[in-house]
Amino acid sequence: MPRGRPRTRVYNDVERSRDGTGEPMDTSSYHSDVSYSENLTDYVPDASTINDDSNDTYDEDYRNTRKPRGRPRGRPRGRPSSGGGGGGRQSINRQDLDQLNQNRPTLEETDSLYETVRQGRSVLQSVVDEWIEIYRQDRENGIIHLMQFFIRSSGCKGKITTQMRQVYDNAQIIRALVDEFDEESGDYPLIMNGPQWKKFRSNFCEFIHTLIRQCQYSIIYDQFLMENLISLLIGLSDSQVRAFRHTATLGSMKLMTALVDVALTLSINLDNTQRQYDAERQKNANMNKRSSERLDMLMTKRKELDDNNEDIKTMLGYLFKSIFVHRYRDTFPEIRSICMYEIGIWMKRLPGIFLDDSYLKYVGWTLHDKVGDVRLKCLNSLLPLYESEEISKKMELFTNKFKDRIVSMTLDKEPEVAVMAVKLAINIHKHHPDVLSDKDCEHVYELVYATNRSVAQAAGEFLNERLFQVDENATINLRTRRGKKRSIHTLLIRDLIQFYIESELHEHGAYLVDSLIESHPMMKDWECMTDLLIEEPGPEEEALDDRQETSLIEIMVCAIKQASTCDSPVGRGPQRKQLTSKEQKTLQEDRMKISEHFIQVLPMLLNKYKTDPEKVSNLLTIPQYLDLNVFSKQKDQLENLLRLINEIVDIHSDKEVLEVSAKTFEYLYDENFSFSKNVNIYKGTLIDTICSKYKDAIERYNQNPSGDEEKLMVNLQLKKISVLYACHDLTSWNLWDDIFERWIKTANHEGEYIPIMAVKFSIISCHMSLVWELHHLSQSRQQVDRALIVKNKLNNFMHEIRSLLNHNSLDLEEEAYISICDLLIIFSRHLEQESPATAHLVYKPDVLIIKQLENFIATRVFVDNDDESSVNSRKSNIEILHKRRHFLAGYCKLIVYNVIPIKHAACVIKHYVKFYNDYGDIIKHTLGKIREINKVLCAKTMATALISVFMDLRNECSNNLNAFTKQDENFQSLKELAKRFALSFGLDNMKNRDAIAALHREGIHFTFNTLENPENPLGPPPNLPFLEIIIEFSNKLIKIDKKTVLSYLDRYIKTALPGVHNDEWQPLISYRASLQHNEFEVPLNRQPGRQYNKTKKHGRDDDGEEIEGEDDEQEDVEMVE
Repeated sequence: MPRGRPRTRVYNDVERSRDGTGEPMDTSSYHSDVSYSENLTDYVPDASTINDDSNDTYDEDYRNTRKPRGRPRGRPRGRPSSGGGGGGRQSINRQDLDQLNQNRPTLEETDSLYETVRQGRSVLQSVVDEWIEIYRQDRENGIIHLMQFFIRSSGCKGKITTQMRQVYDNAQIIRALVDEFDEESGDYPLIMNGPQWKKFRSNFCEFIHTLIRQCQYSIIYDQFLMENLISLLIGLSDSQVRAFRHTATLGSMKLMTALVDVALTLSINLDNTQRQYDAERQKNANMNKRSSERLDMLMTKRKELDDNNEDIKTMLGYLFKSIFVHRYRDTFPEIRSICMYEIGIWMKRLPGIFLDDSYLKYVGWTLHDKVGDVRLKCLNSLLPLYESEEISKKMELFTNKFKDRIVSMTLDKEPEVAVMAVKLAINIHKHHPDVLSDKDCEHVYELVYATNRSVAQAAGEFLNERLFQVDENATINLRTRRGKKRSIHTLLIRDLIQFYIESELHEHGAYLVDSLIESHPMMKDWECMTDLLIEEPGPEEEALDDRQETSLIEIMVCAIKQASTCDSPVGRGPQRKQLTSKEQKTLQEDRMKISEHFIQVLPMLLNKYKTDPEKVSNLLTIPQYLDLNVFSKQKDQLENLLRLINEIVDIHSDKEVLEVSAKTFEYLYDENFSFSKNVNIYKGTLIDTICSKYKDAIERYNQNPSGDEEKLMVNLQLKKISVLYACHDLTSWNLWDDIFERWIKTANHEGEYIPIMAVKFSIISCHMSLVWELHHLSQSRQQVDRALIVKNKLNNFMHEIRSLLNHNSLDLEEEAYISICDLLIIFSRHLEQESPATAHLVYKPDVLIIKQLENFIATRVFVDNDDESSVNSRKSNIEILHKRRHFLAGYCKLIVYNVIPIKHAACVIKHYVKFYNDYGDIIKHTLGKIREINKVLCAKTMATALISVFMDLRNECSNNLNAFTKQDENFQSLKELAKRFALSFGLDNMKNRDAIAALHREGIHFTFNTLENPENPLGPPPNLPFLEIIIEFSNKLIKIDKKTVLSYLDRYIKTALPGVHNDEWQPLISYRASLQHNEFEVPLNRQPGRQYNKTKKHGRDDDGEEIEGEDDEQEDVEMVE
């Protein structure tokens, strides 16, 4: 076979053809001698340059520009041929092409290569070997097979023949093949879905790589195969047809990757040959005839390898300039992604050629791409380069130039891109520690609190690399005051505490822990943490201050919780994920280590910090994550723990401390363990003590009802009782009669003299007492007499707290509201199916209590906040908003669980638009649930809500000339509310036809129910503008229902419209138009004045037809029919 370099003349011809002129393309920016700083000035990327290179045949813009009777889609729009001036060849003629097509080979002959690769049933190496055999016998036939493979891989059904190649150049052939695309679909193999096409894409890439690998020793240097193949790929890549561009770009980039592997092999062989030559010369210094022949042979081989290597470099450089430089900013993101992915491979495998600033700049520019996947491919290409210290040192100029962009990408909106950017920043810091400034690092530090877990953990790894590197020499002499050696993580934990304090996010310790716990062992060094808290500091240490101790305890408790449960913080991934067997084993081991360590040291920690509510509330949660089996072996430590808990409850009044203590007692009391009796004894002792103190406080209060100290003691003991009641059954202590009679029944009578907080805690205690009573009845299933007693308690309690909804104390109103909402759900109709005993306990709300709840929602939830800019006021507003959302959720649950009728949701959903930012998610969920329960009732409720808002507007804007017009913002807001309601029904109008028809009926009935206009007796009804609201639902009616609704409308008005089409009647005209859709003729004009009749029962209209009034249900049936 011919050997040697490819003919430069052929490359230059094709190069000139790409510019459409005789001038060669400017390649100065690719010269290796040009400095990087100069290259950076020849292209400044912005939002427009990424997507401005070539038009897309399958894009909408190109389809819109085609002439109605022009050529089929895909014909280029007069663009100069990508093959150049044609070299004197004649222009293509359709008749000549048809004549040539008669001589095309059969499908089996030309498409066998594509079909074989597509089916994937044969080994690709065998397929390539068969093609090589065909090529050796007839290289023209072989190149046609290969060219046809790329054409068919693009989704084109056209065929290339020998006669076509003799007559036309590649550009003309490609333009002719454009007509062979499928007009009905813009799909082609590389973008088709399904496992078959995914496999084809893989086989396509592997085929190209195998082809070059099998031809690397002779065929690729024959000045025929590569010249024709590269020429075809350049032509296809420059086509306006996206399928050609995409397929050719992928093929050419994979071709370059395969050539890079060949160059790498040649480089290795060249080095080996050179070593053999040098060794042979040293071995045979006398240069006899035999050794001279050996040296000549090695010299010839080295020259041949040099020539081949130069040929490969020439091919790579030409492919890069002719295809990559144009396609790396293609309009199609997938093409740009291919370019960025492949250039990363070239730089890693052949850094001697491609690891140069003239190539790196393309990756740097594309970091600004609009599409996340392209940016991700850029980072994926750079990451392996920075993992190698040797390569990364050669990229110092690139690093300095694009460092700011890489750091900013850590905040990318695409989480995968942000993660990769953080990893890249880690590698940059490893090899270029001085490049990233402190400000750059701070941007990454803050990401440990990010919502996305992958981003946060990547930022945690950066934090470990930057701040938390273990230095054993620094802690080798560190000891406590009593001589105990400190852990190697001691200094790191001190740094972690300082980092947490400086971040000023003290309520988010769990997020910091989650970011670091899987990447740094210090987060599970329990002994190091507890030693810092318990042990006295040594001579070379400083003691932790109060803030540092609080921060350390919070971090330690968060780490214990996550290590023993594997639960991520709220918002970071699924809360109930399936653990693998390895994760479960790790979890058990961690939990056992935590249990064995903290059962010894926890009593010491509690004893030290028992007077500090913030610290002790965190420490008291630790027993809830310990393995109870350990307590069976350490009963003495358990006794100490229980004693300390009782002592802490006795001296503290903080609600959080009391709640944690009650939950810890609840966790420790497990009847499956023998120590449960001891826990029960301590718990009983604690309750007895509290009850005894409560009775003492009552006696003092009775003696001096106005004393502040007496009120404070009563409040404190009732607070402890209410907290314990939430976790433990206190029924046997018989507290109901005293608490209910003394505090709740007298709350409305004694007024300001009674302690408000005592009544509040009494409501909670009685509420929980009823819940515990229900629990016992549901388990016993037979205790009807007891059920009647509980029923009587429930009725009395509900009667009293209903009156508290109108109390002058906001605290009592809120507590009464919460208790009523919860008890209505707990004692709802579902108890009838549980057991005969609980069936008697169902409590059905009456209209009055529902009205009270609605008033509470209106006055306490749907109110505007005063805008205040101070930090404290913003915190307060967040807490208030959280409380209001809790109130709203309590009311919505009553509707969702069918405790109160659906129609009472109108008072909530009417605020959907106005309070969307605050309560939009709750209202949307409620709306979806009531639609699932009953679509018709949901639609009627929507109508009621719209009517309610409309009436409010009508009452407010009596003197407003712009009322119910486009200038009326409130009316436009009402129309927006109607749009939201209409969108909530979805796209399936057939499923919702009954509901939509009912809504229109309600709207029409409301509009024409009040006919008399007090301001203008001859004018339209006062509610006529409401028709503009229900117009938003007209597109949800199916065709037959529009006729029915129009007929229903005509029952209120005559079919004739007013003679004068003024603005007052415009809502009616618009509404009728929305129902007609050109199916009815516009009636003739009549005299102005009222053109509608009031519906009368058993009356007659002007034509003598009887009109009978029907009730709502009959009208609903009629609407559906």
